[in-house]
Amino acid sequence: MFTQLITWSAQNYSHLPWRISRTLYRTLVSEIMLQQTTVGAVLAKYENFLTIFPDIATLANASEQDLQIAWKGLGYYRRARNLKLACTYIVQELNGEIPLDYQHLIEIPGIGPYTASAILSIGANLPYLAIDANVERVLARFFAIKLAKGTALHKKLHSDYLQQLGEDFQKHPRQFNEALMDVGRIYCQARKANCLLCPLRENCQAAQQQDALDYPIETTKKVAQFEELKLLRLIVMNKQGQVLAFQKQKGQWLEGQFELPTFTLDCTDKKNQQYQPLPQKINFKKLPMLKTGITKYNIENYWQQISQTEFKSYQKLQKFEWIEMDGNLSTASLKILKAWKKNREEV
Repeated sequence: MFTQLITWSAQNYSHLPWRISRTLYRTLVSEIMLQQTTVGAVLAKYENFLTIFPDIATLANASEQDLQIAWKGLGYYRRARNLKLACTYIVQELNGEIPLDYQHLIEIPGIGPYTASAILSIGANLPYLAIDANVERVLARFFAIKLAKGTALHKKLHSDYLQQLGEDFQKHPRQFNEALMDVGRIYCQARKANCLLCPLRENCQAAQQQDALDYPIETTKKVAQFEELKLLRLIVMNKQGQVLAFQKQKGQWLEGQFELPTFTLDCTDKKNQQYQPLPQKINFKKLPMLKTGITKYNIENYWQQISQTEFKSYQKLQKFEWIEMDGNLSTASLKILKAWKKNREEV
């Protein structure tokens, strides 16, 4: 029943780098990278990351700074820490070997149920169903399961529908899982279903009923309440072309990364203590500004270049150090430096 699906996937997506030269380690890296990130973003980073960290031991022994630099651009840095945490445990407690047992896998710090199933199914080609958002959506529509996204739907798929996947799943679990992910990414999207071109259309119940978008059931979501945050970012350079920066500490956003000297101008969230308040008032509205965002915050970043002498009044507020302009700076800091350079060139 699923032969056409598997053939379609193999013909179109077998070139993806994490589907070539497979190892359990490469699968672990790719699956954690692909969580909450687009395939395009991972394509840009995956091979370079593995060049820097070619095996479990190398990643386990990596410095925080090297890991941050290699991960930059993939977002949600907690995933990188989880990956390192898992590799460290595997080296120290499991002699560097990734176990092929579900219970042992989920005991590893940094590895959850989905990643464990993906290692077994995609990495080892064992008959486990790795249910990510795409697989969840495709199978809910294929079997017309009237449940909301989440744990209950996953349990239903495992308890009532796993056997219905038949020999194609049992014989080719890796290809089957990846094909479901592909069709969910390409044809069976959350808000758009192209049933006419989908290789599952002949047997998909939702396609036959022409109500694919009704599955899985959408739960009512609270409208996100965004806070407004205004920041002043200072650019202080030395004769060597280095900039002053400070390193974010544990518990702060972008932990371990460096940022330009940054101070809070105003914030609608009075509990926010990510940055120190600006020690004196300035007319920041005339300064250049660019917008960024993080978690629940819409951020207006105002920036200004000042001399080392002018910076002395800020120096005592935090520990700053000189770093290269292309060093381990946060994305927002890099964007500000890019805008600053552009403004200088246009003057």
